[in-house]
Parts: sequence; C-alpha cells; structure tokens
Amino acid sequence: MWRKLAVSLVIVPVLGLAACSSSGGRAPEPESNSAAGTVATTDRIKIAVITHAPPGDTFWDIIRKGAEEAAAKDNVELQYLGDPDGGRQSQLIEQAIDQGVDGIAVTLAKPDAMAGALKRASDAGISIVSLNAGEDRFKELGAFAHFGSDEKLAGEAAGEKLKAEGIKKPICVIQDQGHVGLEARCAGVKKVVPGTEVLYVQGTDMTQVESTTTAKLQADKQADAIIGLGAPITMTLLKAKATANSEVAVASFDMNSQLVGEITKGNVLFTVDQQPWLQGYMAVDSLWQNKRGGFTIGGGKATLTGPAIIDKAVAENITSFAEEGVR
Repeated sequence: MWRKLAVSLVIVPVLGLAACSSSGGRAPEPESNSAAGTVATTDRIKIAVITHAPPGDTFWDIIRKGAEEAAAKDNVELQYLGDPDGGRQSQLIEQAIDQGVDGIAVTLAKPDAMAGALKRASDAGISIVSLNAGEDRFKELGAFAHFGSDEKLAGEAAGEKLKAEGIKKPICVIQDQGHVGLEARCAGVKKVVPGTEVLYVQGTDMTQVESTTTAKLQADKQADAIIGLGAPITMTLLKAKATANSEVAVASFDMNSQLVGEITKGNVLFTVDQQPWLQGYMAVDSLWQNKRGGFTIGGGKATLTGPAIIDKAVAENITSFAEEGVR
C-alpha cells in the first residue's frame, strides 16, 4: 500500500562551476522534496545525475521528477546538475568524483568529450549508468546500463507516420549541431522519407530559432512539413509557421503540457515520446539496486523507454499526466 512521504533531497553545491551548471527547465533548489512510497532501509548513498540540459527546456524537468522520486524511495542523496556543453558536463563528472559519489547517471549526447572523466570514475570504483543519449556508446564508456529511446528507430517511426500522412519534403530542425541523438532522429526520418532536409538552429536562442525557421519557410515553398526535436522548439516552430503564413504540417519529438494541448487541438500532427520520467527514475533506481545487491538491468543492452507515437487520440488520454509533469 503506497503512501505519500516527503523526503528532502540534498543538492550538493558544485564549487567553482556555478557558471556552467544548470538544472534544465527550472532553477535548482537548495532542497527538493519528492513524494514516493516507503523509503528504503538501506544505508544512504550519494548519486549524481549529470545531463546536457540547456536552461529553459521543460523536457528535463520530467527527467528530474523521475530521478527525485526514485531517490526519495531509495534513501538517496541526489545531485542533479547539467550543462549543454560537453566539456563542462565532463567537469561536472570530475566534480562528482571528487565529492565521493557512489554512482553517476549521465547523458552521453557528446560522448567523446566525457570519455576521460568517465574512465576516471570507473577507475575510482564508481558505478555508472547512462540515460537519454548514448545507447550505442554506453558500454565502452563504462556504464553498466542505459535507459532511453533508440533515436534512429524513433526517427524511422516518425518518418513512417509522416509518410502515412502523405508528407514528402519535411524539414527536420536540429537545435544542437553535433548532438548524436538529434542527428540520429533526422537520419531516421530521412531513411523513410528521402526528401527530408535538415535545418540547423541555435536551440538556446528561441528568437533565432523563430527567425531562421520563418525565413526558411518563406523561401522554401516545396516543404510540406516541419519537425521539431523538442517540445519548446516545436512550440516556436508553430510561431514561425504563423509568421511565414505557411501551410506546412507540424510534427514533434518529446512532450510538455503545452505541446499535448496543441496535438489535441490538431495544430501538431503527433509527437514521438521517449518517456523521460522513466529514464530519470530507472537511472537512479538501477544505481541503488546495483549498490545494494550488485544487480544489473538490461543484460548489457540498452533498456528502451521509447519510441511511442502520441497523436490526437492518445494525447486526449494523457493530458492530465502531462499537466502533472510526468509525461
């Protein structure tokens, strides 16, 4: 019988790295309370979750919620940190090692930049898992498990859905050039819909995203769809479509409550969900399970949390969960 129990999660200060640390879509808090079931009676351990979250992206709030709930259940002292720059993300890993964490959960959007720091963590006997990005590199970088979507498969799923809608020349908008997961999504779409074109924008500057996309839609009258690779990006693409007076269809990857609303209203065809709450929860819980009994998950292969197509019919059934911030 589950009951609600608020458990304080101590966010350990990151000395000397304040300028390059963020928690994604919302500001870090000195203490974070998360409701979960009965707290584990195992010894308290310290886990760092280190992501490539850019400031303001609500996607990462969902991952954080999952991580916090698992930490509350498992009697874990949780650090949640992020930086979109691969080098600074590597610095955060080094800082976590120096602080003596028991486990590290890390996103591998730019894995080469983090290889050295992760080797140091492995050499120090720190357990590592990856989440969200890195399904094809996690084992070689010392992680015993990975939780996320197969991004190329997700792109192919989006391509099949677009193809069924009669789309032939979509524009796939990448907000972080060189991000292996985003590049794989567009490659997957292009595999199914060969007329796909990639447009690069600067995802940390939504004004630039809107102006670049508006100009592209005004110049390219052959495009029949535009695809955002994150919910905030897609919401900005909707503005660009209106400004350009374009008739292109809009599709997306990932979710927030605003995007779910646009799907239910018919303004967005669908989104491809990777269930980020599960990624955060399973990453922290797997590190605790490994610490308490040497358990591993996935049998050396990535544990997939997606892709799942969320169209209007599905969106109407998950609106309340999106508003709660877990979808």
